[in-house]
Amino acid sequence: MRLNSIRSRLFQRTACNLLLSRRFTVLAFESSADDTCAAVVTSDRQILSNVVIRQSDLVQKWGGINPAAAVLAHQANMPIAARRALTEAKIDMSNVDGIAFTRGPGMGVCLSVALNAAKTLAAVHNKPLIGVHHMQAHALTALLTTPMHQPDGKLNPAFPRFPYLTLLVSGGHTQIVLAKSINSFRIMATTLDESIGRTIDKVSRLLQIEWGSMSPGSALENFCRQPEEGVLPEIFVPFNPVMPGRLAFSYSALHSHVDRILDLNGGMENFSLANRLAVARIFQNAAFGQIEEKLKLALEDCKRHNIEVGHLVIGGGVASNSLLRERLNACLISCSTDSRVEAVFPPIQLCTDNAAMIGWASMHRFLAGEHDDYTINPRSKWSIEDLENNF
Repeated sequence: MRLNSIRSRLFQRTACNLLLSRRFTVLAFESSADDTCAAVVTSDRQILSNVVIRQSDLVQKWGGINPAAAVLAHQANMPIAARRALTEAKIDMSNVDGIAFTRGPGMGVCLSVALNAAKTLAAVHNKPLIGVHHMQAHALTALLTTPMHQPDGKLNPAFPRFPYLTLLVSGGHTQIVLAKSINSFRIMATTLDESIGRTIDKVSRLLQIEWGSMSPGSALENFCRQPEEGVLPEIFVPFNPVMPGRLAFSYSALHSHVDRILDLNGGMENFSLANRLAVARIFQNAAFGQIEEKLKLALEDCKRHNIEVGHLVIGGGVASNSLLRERLNACLISCSTDSRVEAVFPPIQLCTDNAAMIGWASMHRFLAGEHDDYTINPRSKWSIEDLENNF
C-alpha cells in the first residue's frame, strides 16, 4: 500500500509538470470494441493528437458490434489512425519515447489489432512498450483533463485526489469503483448481467430509433429530447426498482421490460411516435435512476468505513449523456452532508473510447522506468482489481 501511495503522489505531481526535466511523449493505440484510435500524449498533460475512426455504419448494419466485421475494419483503419496521429502531432517516430496500447478488457480479436500495431512499432523502433487496462484509463482520464490549479494559482477543488469514486458506464461495463491510487482499485458495484450501454443499444434498436452517424446511445438521447409530447401505449407496465438496497447493477431486466411492453401491445406496428417517445423516456429515466440509487449506497458504504471521498469521476461512453450528467450533479448535491462530493466529467470526446486516455494511463509506469515485454498478449477478461497485484 505504501508503494501505491508513493506512485500516486508521483503521478499527481507529474501531472502538474513539477518533476520532469524533459517531456516524455507516448504514442498510444486503442481497439477494444468498435472504435479505432491512436493518439499522442505527453507527460506535461498535452494531447498532441487524438484520432478516433468510428464504425457507426457497421454497427447499424449488424445491429451491434460484429466481431468479424469489426476486426477487419480495425485492420484497415489502424494504419490510417497511426499516420494521422503522428502527422497531427507534428512528430515522427524519432520523437516518440514510448508506445502504449489497450491490453484489455475487451473483445479479444479487436484488442489484437492495437496490440500488434504497438508491439510491431515498439520492436522495430526499439521503444519501450506498455499494455494498459481500459477501465483504469477511464478512471484516470480526469487527472489528464482537469486543471490542477485555478487562474489565481490556488489548487483547483475539482482536481480529483485519491481516494475518489469512479463511475464507469459503457457498452461493456457498469461499475462503481473506489480508486485508492493509480493502480489500486476496489469494485464496489458491478452489473450482474448486461451493461447499461449494451441495454441502451438494444432498446434503441427495439424502438427503431434512427442512428444515422451517431451511436445507438446518442441516438436514443436525441430522440428523447424531441419537443413532442409522449403518450403511453394502451397497455403499459411500470418499471420497478431493480434490486433495491443492494450495491449491484442489473440492466437486462430493463431491456426485457421494454420488450414485454412491445409484445403486450402487439409489436412496433401498433406504436405511434408518441408511444415510442413515452417508452424511451421512461426507460432512460429508469436506467439513470438505478445509477443514482447505487451511487447513494456506495457513498453510504464509504461513510460507514470512514473513507473520505471528495470526487466522483465519471467515464465511459454513456457518461456523454447530458441528462445523466445533470442527474448525477443533482444526486451528489442531495447526498452531501458534511462535505460536498464533486462530479468530475472529462470532455465528451474523452468519455467514449479513445487512445489519449490509454497514453496517459501508461505514463506513470513509463516515468518509473517500467515496461512490458514484446511477447505480451491481450487479456479480454481482466478485473481492474488485479492491477494492484500485477505491478
